[in-house]
Amino acid sequence: MSTTPYDLIVIGGGPAGYVGAIRASQLGKRVAVVEKERAGGTCLNWGCIPTKALLKNAELYSLIGHHAADFGLEVTGLKYDWDKVIGRSRKVADKLAGGIEFLLKKNKIDYIKGDASVPKAGVVEVKGADGKEQTLSAAKILIATGVVTREMPGFAFNGTSVVGSRHALVMPKQPKELIVIGAGAIGIEFAYFFNAFGTKVTVVEMMPNILPVEDTEVSVALEKSLSKQGIRLLTGTKVEKAETTKDGVKITVSGGANETLTADVALVAIGVSPLLPGGAAPIKLDDRGYIAVSDRYETSIPGVYAAGDIIGPPWLAHVASWEAVQAVEGMFGKRTPARKRAFPGCTYCHPQVASVGLTERAAKEKGLKLKIGKFPFQASGKALAVGDTEGFVKLLFNEPHGELVGAHIIGADATEMIAEMGLAITLEATYDDIASTIHAHPTLSESMFEATEAALGHAIHI
Repeated sequence: MSTTPYDLIVIGGGPAGYVGAIRASQLGKRVAVVEKERAGGTCLNWGCIPTKALLKNAELYSLIGHHAADFGLEVTGLKYDWDKVIGRSRKVADKLAGGIEFLLKKNKIDYIKGDASVPKAGVVEVKGADGKEQTLSAAKILIATGVVTREMPGFAFNGTSVVGSRHALVMPKQPKELIVIGAGAIGIEFAYFFNAFGTKVTVVEMMPNILPVEDTEVSVALEKSLSKQGIRLLTGTKVEKAETTKDGVKITVSGGANETLTADVALVAIGVSPLLPGGAAPIKLDDRGYIAVSDRYETSIPGVYAAGDIIGPPWLAHVASWEAVQAVEGMFGKRTPARKRAFPGCTYCHPQVASVGLTERAAKEKGLKLKIGKFPFQASGKALAVGDTEGFVKLLFNEPHGELVGAHIIGADATEMIAEMGLAITLEATYDDIASTIHAHPTLSESMFEATEAALGHAIHI
């Protein structure tokens, strides 16, 4: 047993943990990160990054298979190697994980592998994979342990016929038929990926629309697109019974559809559960089981802080990193921390979906008087040139001052374009501000300008 004094010990090496640790080191603090698996957390190793690699494979395969002729290309004998598709994704994750470990070393942060627990304020106990234990001490502790995929009661993951997103990333054999339970971003991204490579995919969602947190008009547009691609979408449908069979799974549903579905694999994507650290310290939880924190990200135990997915939704890597920096700068007196309420959300199927701020239904529930501007990519010269005209930009401006309160994009590169709208909301930009900004032509991003002009009644290209 050894005791090493630190200014900060971070539990968890994901987007909140490693980013918070690096920021503390930049402030001149002595920092340790305790991670039980591999630096980068779920996002880098088993989430955001490897899924985007898979989705790029799917997009390329689909583009060549269905639209090569549109570009004057003739392709014969198109085929894929499943092992290499999965392998490329893992190589991307491996490379980035090594990069995170390099960044920790570069910033003189001690990287300790093992399970961490918090027996009391100022103390972290670590048990390594070899069973060895050590006790660390620090003035401050930041818990950034994240979340894990939630199982369905009575339908536990087995890694073969009943899988979560982590299993789906490394499936050794492509399923012939797949049932996806849950139509949030994770469920829809995997549905798109497997369908693109020929798996028969059925998505079951209990809410009226897929991507329920998105603007309804966007969700409906995506439903039409994915259905056209061959994905069966059962919305407003509840799972009544789920069981494994010798051939795979059998799912009985009711509501939007009343039938029994069969497939060789079921992917459960119904949400996440908090991954709480061990220890005897009585950390207060909220009513959903996540760590409750103050506006300064401090838990009920003085000197112990938490940030990222472990403090609850939106469960996004970029929000987790932002919160961790806020927490660290706040705990060391560099700023008054803030809790962000407007953040971009992205879904990387094709067409992509991205949004920031209020949906139209949420704005109306708040009683806001809106000016709404829309611009279809069918009217975009750049979209026509690149052969990708699905979707639209939809902007919500609040009267009487015209400030942007919501932005919603469905279409090619939506996830890249949303940053401008996030900046606009942060700066409380109005439609006059956006309309006064010259956007380059031809670009997809000039659709934001066009949608703004549409809200003002000045649309030129529609």
